Amino acid sequence: MTIRPNTATLPGTPQRVRRMTDAEINAAIDRQIERNILFYAEHPDEIPMRLRSLDAEWDIERALQANAAAVGLTGSLLALTRGGGWFVLPALVGGFLLQHATQGWCPPLPVMRRMGFRTAREIDVERNALKALRGDYATVAKDGDSAARARAALQAARSGPFAGTGSPVPAPGAVKATASPPTVPKPA
Repeated sequence: MTIRPNTATLPGTPQRVRRMTDAEINAAIDRQIERNILFYAEHPDEIPMRLRSLDAEWDIERALQANAAAVGLTGSLLALTRGGGWFVLPALVGGFLLQHATQGWCPPLPVMRRMGFRTAREIDVERNALKALRGDYATVAKDGDSAARARAALQAARSGPFAGTGSPVPAPGAVKATASPPTVPKPA
């Protein structure tokens, strides 16, 4: 049996977390992305290291799933060893996950967003802006003022033809591989 949600009332997957997050938190995340792109526009030699750290970054969905799994397992183990009353914990977590899947909100979401966990789309915007700065995409110049290049890279990443997928159109033959082991720590 496949569940088909009513798309007229439920937010789409790419928008649901941002829609349920306080505008102030969304703005802070957006400002941090802009600061990161400005920094790497001035330090292009450090872009590959940042791309590796973005490959290793956990998005909010993964963090919520790991959190829910840990709490659910803990509740189950406590129920088995300390008494059946602990089964309420995995039941609550299951309800929260269902609520998050349908609405994009659950109780840990505001806390985790304040901690800096980003959506996959937000991570992709930074990744694609960095790739644009590096010259992977034809729409952004490689030379000139770093702040202007940073703004152009962010614009290309946010509003390119594939903005919903996080995949701007690359210049022919210009796509460079960025897959690497996630061992580089995130720069401060």
